[in-house]
Amino acid sequence: MAGGRNNTIVIRFILLGFLDYPKLKIALFVIFLGSYLLTVAWNLGLVILIKMDSHLHTPMYFFLSNLSFLDFCYVTSTTPKMLSDFFQTPKSISFLGCTMQYFFFSSLGLTECCLLAAMAYDRYAAICNPLLYTTIMSPTLCVQMMVGACISGVFGSLVPLCALLQLNFCGPNVINHFFCDLPQLLVLSCSETFFLKVMKFVIAVIFGVISVSVIMISYGYIIATILKISSAEGKSKAFNTCTSHLMAVICFFGSGLFVYMHPSTDNNSLGRDKMASVFYTVVIPMLNPLIYSLRNKEIKDALKRCKKRAFSHCHSKVLEG
Repeated sequence: MAGGRNNTIVIRFILLGFLDYPKLKIALFVIFLGSYLLTVAWNLGLVILIKMDSHLHTPMYFFLSNLSFLDFCYVTSTTPKMLSDFFQTPKSISFLGCTMQYFFFSSLGLTECCLLAAMAYDRYAAICNPLLYTTIMSPTLCVQMMVGACISGVFGSLVPLCALLQLNFCGPNVINHFFCDLPQLLVLSCSETFFLKVMKFVIAVIFGVISVSVIMISYGYIIATILKISSAEGKSKAFNTCTSHLMAVICFFGSGLFVYMHPSTDNNSLGRDKMASVFYTVVIPMLNPLIYSLRNKEIKDALKRCKKRAFSHCHSKVLEG
């Protein structure tokens, strides 16, 4: 079934993963396992910290905690399967499992696009309308924006999923990737895929370009407002509240648009897609909590308060004992 096309209906796919680098198998496994464990620890740790510290119960940190939880789900949709495949021969996945992996991965990715745009609007409201910030970014609006991002992400993945399930796969069944994604599945289909290719491009435009446009417009107003601030300290403080978000946006959208806004028609382009995918599926979810925490005084202060409470609790236990 890994050879030329035939009339056999494919019920399982073979994921090549990183067979291109057989000598690096153990090293890659250790690197990806370490990255996954750090991603889980940092993202869930940030969610718990924001939940526990009342000083962080603001719209900005509401969105950040949801971004961290989203990144945890995002990396978990692909990495555990990829790690287990390092020691499996063949590295197979059922047709249903493959399509479901694509659906969850895509839904989470599209939701993150919308969430990053919502976070840009939050920064716009905080810097451009500081006196009205709490009124504009009410708890109700924050929840509505988060729910809207999730619904948009699910719907944006559900439509191509329904079209994907109508395709025929009659061989070959080898996916040159470490997880199931739409571009790789389209290459393997023996049905006409023009409609799905157009849909893939349209969805990339809607979620990628429009989200980026919202972010750019928001930051256009933000930069114009910051330039009007007279003190250098005020400008620096305002810029610092935005740089972390901008870094996350550039990393996520840069690698994502590279994969989904150009055609993948040969092994070379699929190989480039694989390397770009490592960046936005493994590296970015690991880096996001660091990007938002390293230069964030409020997060550092919350960690100090958390450590102080933990020390006080342990000290009281010792005294009681």
